Amino acid sequence: MDQAVTNLLSAALTLPCGAVLPNRIAKAAMTEGLADGDNRATDRHAVLYKKWSESGSGMLLTGNVQVDRHYLERPGNVVIEGTQDADRLERLSKWAEAGTSAGNHLWVQIGHAGRQTPASVAREPVGPSAVKLKLPGGLFGTPRALSSDEIRDVIGRFAFVAETVKSVGFTGVQIHGAHGYLVSEFLSPIANQRTDEWGGSPENRARLLLEAVRATRKAVGPDFPVSVKLNSSDFQKGGFTLADCLQVVDWLNQEGLDLLEISGGNYEQPVLLGAEGLEPVFVEGERQSTRDREAYFLQYATEIQRVAKMPLMVTGGFRSRDAMNDALTSGDVSVIGIGRPLCVDPDTPKGLVSGDLSAARAWEKELRIGPGIFSPTSSISMLRVVNIQGAQNWFYHQIFRLADGLEADTKLGVLRAFLSMQRHEQRAAKALTAR
Repeated sequence: MDQAVTNLLSAALTLPCGAVLPNRIAKAAMTEGLADGDNRATDRHAVLYKKWSESGSGMLLTGNVQVDRHYLERPGNVVIEGTQDADRLERLSKWAEAGTSAGNHLWVQIGHAGRQTPASVAREPVGPSAVKLKLPGGLFGTPRALSSDEIRDVIGRFAFVAETVKSVGFTGVQIHGAHGYLVSEFLSPIANQRTDEWGGSPENRARLLLEAVRATRKAVGPDFPVSVKLNSSDFQKGGFTLADCLQVVDWLNQEGLDLLEISGGNYEQPVLLGAEGLEPVFVEGERQSTRDREAYFLQYATEIQRVAKMPLMVTGGFRSRDAMNDALTSGDVSVIGIGRPLCVDPDTPKGLVSGDLSAARAWEKELRIGPGIFSPTSSISMLRVVNIQGAQNWFYHQIFRLADGLEADTKLGVLRAFLSMQRHEQRAAKALTAR
């Protein structure tokens, strides 16, 4: 590869708001699970993000920071709500300072888990409608439909979190509108069966997202990066489609976004993890499966780019430096998101940007039990769930080790990771109920 192409990963990017990312690699959002029993940031966040700040990434995205402590993606989420006392703010400030120590950006991903709140956190989660997740094991309860006033309250919570994190030193925010969490649920015709102003038509289903973006922008001002993570598709028949996505992107063009991250799937259809769920992946038309490509959502980004007026980021599957540079050369993508490799080798972005590393290690293919995550022929649904969750838990363990100042443990087995993390999450959930 010639020097001109090699330098694309190291090229700076000026965002519409005027902020500058020092290069084109972003550490993608990954749930950390490091908060204490009161959902506050801890010293482990600072240790972990200082390491990731030194990784060579131009921008880091935090994992889900929740707007409501009653509805979490997992017990160890950081929550920002209500009045923040001096101690909470100081903890956030230490996290922000550590995570920007190498001169990179650190953006907070703001989310609400909605109906994907585990039953261990809330027996009755909330969502746009009372539509339960179709997953085995009783891990998620039947949601209660939010009232219109409660939806307005959620919008204000997104803006409050953005204003708070800006005040303590974080350099941008991302509204999580993907992966089946609350904002994504409102966009989905499957999860959202409302007939009021928040459901029915595409305009009504997008109202929560658009108003959250507007409120957030008003809270942080014109010079602070505001981004959105959006599904290209839910990959479910009758769900949020690419056509829906293109329409939402067109509406987002009017909101002054600085970056749009393209992803896909949800808990029922975990395409974001490079895996199939318990039903066949629904792909529109004759589209070649993105799983045949290195980056899961890249071909969707190519179509979205024709509509989008803001820079695009794609996360999911990128491993080789050549593929990353090819995506940047095409002009369809402006930022490359990398996640799991940084859990094992935090210096991966530095090597990719400098040219010393030709590819990030693809650990996922080695993490499976029996037929494995990647076998569409497996008819044992619980085995598939254990494989998907076990591989995810394996990376959770590596995050914990990095946060404790240790090296990754690549000899850890998937089953051991699965069982150990189940016990950890149960203890963390009990700590929440005991407070």
